Amino acid sequence: MVFVTVGFARDLLVEPPPHLVQARPGPFRRESGVRPRGTARHLPMSESNAVVVTGPPPGGMLINRSSKSVGGGAVSLAPILRRAGVRSPCPAVPTGVRHGPQARPDGLRSVPDAGTRVRGEERGVGATGLAGRLAAARAGALVGREPERAVLDRMLSGAADAPLVAYLHGPGGIGKSSLLRYAARQAGTAGRRVVQVDARFLDADPRRIEEVAAPACVEPGAVLLIDSFEHCQPLEPWLRDTFLLRLAEGALVVLASRVAPDAEWLVDPGWAELFAELAVRPLDATQSDALLAARGVAAEQRRAIVAFAGGSPLALSLAASLPAGARDTSPLWKPAGDVLTTLVERLVGELPGTAHLRALEVVAQAYVTRESLLRAVLGEEDTARVFPWLRQLPYIEATPEGLHPHDAVRATLAADLRWRDPERYEDVRVEVSVACLHAVRAASEDDALVRVAEWMFLFRDRDDPDDLYDWRAHPHVEDTPLRPADVPDVLRMAEEAESPESATAVAHWVRSQPQGFRVYRYAGSSAPVAFMAVLRLEAPLPEDRAEDPVIASLWDFVEAVAPLGRGEHLGIRRFAVQPGRHQRPSPLMDLISRRAIAAEMRTRGRAVAFTVFEDAERWRRYLARAGMLEVVAVDVGGQEQHVFGRDWRRQPVEKWVEHRARAVAEPVAGWPGVASACPADERGDDLPRAVFEEGVVEALRTWRTPREFATSVLLRSRLVPRGSTDPVADLRGAFTGALDALRVDPAGVKAHEVLTATYIAASRTHKATARRLGVPYGTYRRHLAAAKDRLVEQLLRHRTEPATGGAR
Repeated sequence: MVFVTVGFARDLLVEPPPHLVQARPGPFRRESGVRPRGTARHLPMSESNAVVVTGPPPGGMLINRSSKSVGGGAVSLAPILRRAGVRSPCPAVPTGVRHGPQARPDGLRSVPDAGTRVRGEERGVGATGLAGRLAAARAGALVGREPERAVLDRMLSGAADAPLVAYLHGPGGIGKSSLLRYAARQAGTAGRRVVQVDARFLDADPRRIEEVAAPACVEPGAVLLIDSFEHCQPLEPWLRDTFLLRLAEGALVVLASRVAPDAEWLVDPGWAELFAELAVRPLDATQSDALLAARGVAAEQRRAIVAFAGGSPLALSLAASLPAGARDTSPLWKPAGDVLTTLVERLVGELPGTAHLRALEVVAQAYVTRESLLRAVLGEEDTARVFPWLRQLPYIEATPEGLHPHDAVRATLAADLRWRDPERYEDVRVEVSVACLHAVRAASEDDALVRVAEWMFLFRDRDDPDDLYDWRAHPHVEDTPLRPADVPDVLRMAEEAESPESATAVAHWVRSQPQGFRVYRYAGSSAPVAFMAVLRLEAPLPEDRAEDPVIASLWDFVEAVAPLGRGEHLGIRRFAVQPGRHQRPSPLMDLISRRAIAAEMRTRGRAVAFTVFEDAERWRRYLARAGMLEVVAVDVGGQEQHVFGRDWRRQPVEKWVEHRARAVAEPVAGWPGVASACPADERGDDLPRAVFEEGVVEALRTWRTPREFATSVLLRSRLVPRGSTDPVADLRGAFTGALDALRVDPAGVKAHEVLTATYIAASRTHKATARRLGVPYGTYRRHLAAAKDRLVEQLLRHRTEPATGGAR
């Protein structure tokens, strides 16, 4: 009679089960009987299951600790263990037991891993059976991972210099289990016994590991695969220093964990030669595209999914599982609903508390997270507790600049927060934006550009065709101060890219304010390739007016429209010169922009700021969205130079960075008398629908804060009549008229009620408003979303004549 053990609570397994037996720690149970040839018994995987033993079984005995019986006869346990040289509960094979795929004495045929070919012969349920087809599909879906597979293949080949232990680590959903299945399949092909253990069900108990991994202690050449080892991570020293030393001759071990291995593996000179650490990284774009193609995703849909997934096989697979109609071709595609919930659960897992969730919300928004940034958002106490926790998360890398999440985790966390709590999503962006401002101000001159790039990272997903700057690093370009030896090259570039008259103005400012110039060179070269200058002007000096016609015209404008007060000054990014690609989007223009932004953020007492472009058509829309309107245009050597500016006295830098983070379209701090500085084709109905909608929401949000409301992007829309003497009042009138119109329409009464309660007579929170209205919070949010849509439609029908109403 053949016994198959299921459970090790009272039993010590000397004979591994015939094939594919799930060993379940728990109440003792014995199954007996002979299976039909060519079949295998499966026990469904459950919470108590921990091990799968596959491969050709040896003959052997089942030992019951209580009865000391083997099969039907009595035998002493101690002599068997002594004879095998085993001094621990991990058992050994009795003397004389043969191994391999040969026929068993009882005439039963050994059954290797289902669907696996052993020495060219089809065994088990075969490739046409469910298990075989499942294994084949999984094998075909494995994309990339060539370095990891090469190490596993060398181990399984028995190469003399191959490691005996491989440790796969990476975040959830990165593909560790797929590599374990690959190892199991390759081991089965090689005729090796495979012992698969799921550490989630072992309770970090060393006795459980000894029990379920017992076959690897008795079968020479066995392959022990332990998945989800992070659940047993406290046992890592015991596993390394005690248990693995008991494995059978030629046994191999592959561990998979979300946690990186203990440094002792590599510090110990013995283990250093036998151990391989395999960090499983995200797939690259080509591999991600190949995975989606293999899953039948159309080519026009793959790019958006690849951009979101960040190389996570889990995210890619979940997106591929959606019906084709649920995936669009937008470059900013993001999942929602069940897919998003699954991603959060699988990629992130359970969190210890609210502070940890808030910390991850910050990490998802910020390019890198330092303690100072987290402290600015969470406070001192929570940061001291949470930051060390963040550092050890498997999906967060500790870089020299700070903590950096894997792309898929970042995208998932951000999409999840935006989906479940849009207001909180914007609040986090604002908090991070303000913290970045403080970081720019606290940085050294050399680090300022890096900190500005981190701030610009917040706006990478605006999907704006007019966004002409790139937040990414450009390590091949160097930003340096002006050196005396650079002056001839600087003058030459000014004349070449602009005009001799422009070069004359450059020469004047090189003499007057050399500290305002920055010169750009390619790394490893001393030759200048571009330059820029930010000037600080406190008064209109005659020599400045004489040498630079742009500055002369600018002073005329400032004195007429926005005179400087005591202690104030103006700043102007006067030159941005790059011969060959003059003022076109490029890495050099990116750095010039960052330097100009850094100057605005770091300089105190600046009342007004300006920037100059020759190619106004290229830059006008972009600058308007950043709050800079065209104020003057000046002919310099036959080339018209356009000056754009903002008044920081009407909108301080601190408020500006908040608005930049909160709205898709940036509010404009206009100039008195320059309300219509944008050309006619950029007003009103030509505002993109998304920009208009975001402007409506922003105007509602700032309704009770007049200073912020006065910076609305809708001041440039057809809601405000051309030539208006009070654009802010006219915009308020348009809103009150639209709200009153909703109240007149029976279908809009509910919209009027919820909008008025939320924004006009606002409560402190949306939940408080829901209580005031007497509706559940979920119902309130649905009504509010519908009301915003209805108000947008009403405003789009509004004509240029301002309306008046009673919601002031």
